[in-house]
Amino acid sequence: MDMNALMAQQHLVLWASFLVASLFGFATQRSHFCTMGAISDIVNMGSWGRMRMWVLAIGVAAVGFHLLVWQGLVDPSMTIYAGSRVMWLSALVGGTLFGIGMVLASGCGSKTLVRIGAGSLKSLVVFVVMGIAAYATLRGVTAVLRTETVDKVAVELAAGGAVWQWAAALGANAPLVGVAVGAALVAWALSSAESRTASVWLGGVGVGLSVVLMWWVSGHVGFVAEHPETLESVYLATNSGRIEALTFTAPMVYTLDWLILFSDASKKLTLGVVVVLGVVLGGWLSAMLDKSFRWEGFANTQDTALHLIGAVLMGVGGVTAMGCTVGQGLSGISTLSLTSAIAIAGIVAGALAGLRVQIWLLERE
Repeated sequence: MDMNALMAQQHLVLWASFLVASLFGFATQRSHFCTMGAISDIVNMGSWGRMRMWVLAIGVAAVGFHLLVWQGLVDPSMTIYAGSRVMWLSALVGGTLFGIGMVLASGCGSKTLVRIGAGSLKSLVVFVVMGIAAYATLRGVTAVLRTETVDKVAVELAAGGAVWQWAAALGANAPLVGVAVGAALVAWALSSAESRTASVWLGGVGVGLSVVLMWWVSGHVGFVAEHPETLESVYLATNSGRIEALTFTAPMVYTLDWLILFSDASKKLTLGVVVVLGVVLGGWLSAMLDKSFRWEGFANTQDTALHLIGAVLMGVGGVTAMGCTVGQGLSGISTLSLTSAIAIAGIVAGALAGLRVQIWLLERE
């Protein structure tokens, strides 16, 4: 492969990722898909509709990912979720911080991007602050704190950190364990009448398929067995050098970095950046079509303060947990990663704590 062909393939990966992210943003905005909203609905109204939507998305993503693995279209060992080192404390602490933050900021990172597309100026502020906090946790002052504390606590698993890795006796059929688990999640999600609605189908299936498509684009379309310059295998347009699906905390950092240092020739457009832009576009298209687009600002000083605190907690927590409600809660868990399961537990616990804070503030008023 010559360099011209390589560049053409990279452009294909970027455009395909942008379109998939736009689909994700459209489905999320139209169906009101929201992890924080799912937990809030259960606590405040006893409604499991959006929680079943989330579980349906996880099930669809898990089935799709493991079918790709079974067919040899992606290499699961090349995802960041497949390592044998389980950083359980980072996942738990980071997930808890993120869960609290997403309640205070009225939604997680992906919801923030969708709301920017729908006209929310306060979500734009959350995006900037969350991105700066995440940047500091990747490379700055909070990064030092992270690496010197929670990141040092981990468990090494000889069999690996994902369920399919434990089924070594099945050989090439090991990914079918993941297919079975995903199918069980889909069955549970659709077992109730409240989940058999158009919005649940759109959110669950649309979001889940978006994750699967990103695995395929990044892990198959973007794979080059031998780079013409380095003669090594490479996954095009990724920041990590590995297969990447949908995630939003680190990509917010990459987007701010790309926008601020745009004239720097070393700053290349990557998959993470186009995913962020694509979700905003998808949210905007959906909001315009259903006539829900409207400009929105902060209600008062307290509203501003809570969103700023939430944005910082999401930025710090998302990096510490190595993913957000989508990065760990959809993409990561679709690989049946143990670390992702721990991060999800932390996110749910944090969200419950955040909801209690909100209730306390309302009662005080």
